[in-house]
Amino acid sequence: MSHTATLPNPAITERAQQAIGQIAVELPGATAIFRRLKLDFCCGGQIPLSQACEQKQLDTAAVLAELARLDRPATQEAPQSPSAMIDHILERFHAVHREQLPELIRMARRVEAVHRDNPNVPHGLAAHLEAMEAELLDHMDKEESVLFPALREGVRSGVGVPIQVMRDEHTGHGEQLDRLMALTNDANPPPGACNTWRALYAGIAQLSDDLIQHIHTENNLLFPQFEVQKGCGSGCGCA
Repeated sequence: MSHTATLPNPAITERAQQAIGQIAVELPGATAIFRRLKLDFCCGGQIPLSQACEQKQLDTAAVLAELARLDRPATQEAPQSPSAMIDHILERFHAVHREQLPELIRMARRVEAVHRDNPNVPHGLAAHLEAMEAELLDHMDKEESVLFPALREGVRSGVGVPIQVMRDEHTGHGEQLDRLMALTNDANPPPGACNTWRALYAGIAQLSDDLIQHIHTENNLLFPQFEVQKGCGSGCGCA
């Protein structure tokens, strides 16, 4: 595509003038776009995005539009109705995790290989992210094929067991997140880390935030609408 200079608003104009490496670090997911477009955000990451696009004869506005789709609010209130909440979970969390993890795994492999002699390198990070991806994909597939369709239909009888299974798996995801933070010093890159390393840790921080919010939405907002509430045992009739 040919280069054009049509930029829709000052905020986007500001991003066009940012160093491409800075965007890669500050906007998780941008690295996948830059890699696909062959824009060097690591060694050549000091030049503005607009200049990098011009050098590659790319449409700056089109690249900015792709990057804008990665902007997501840190918190987004979930709808209250079960069906709308499930739609929200599928779009805001399931689809996002499926995009996040392959790129994080790719960057982790690169960081571990290129910086293998650095004492701060997170050895085993790629393997851990691969394990997380496998378990999350299996978990989300079960929700999408079994549990969520039943909840959309308003089924309450018999869903207690699969909901408890999902809760137990959420606990496992939390333990994996703890391990992820331990491997990456709470997603804080070491001094002198390259742009790829810094972008990797920024993406991991976002994955952590997203997964925590994902689990909260299901455990505390969706599932309780379908679980049978037990009484307090005092005979007050609260059941």
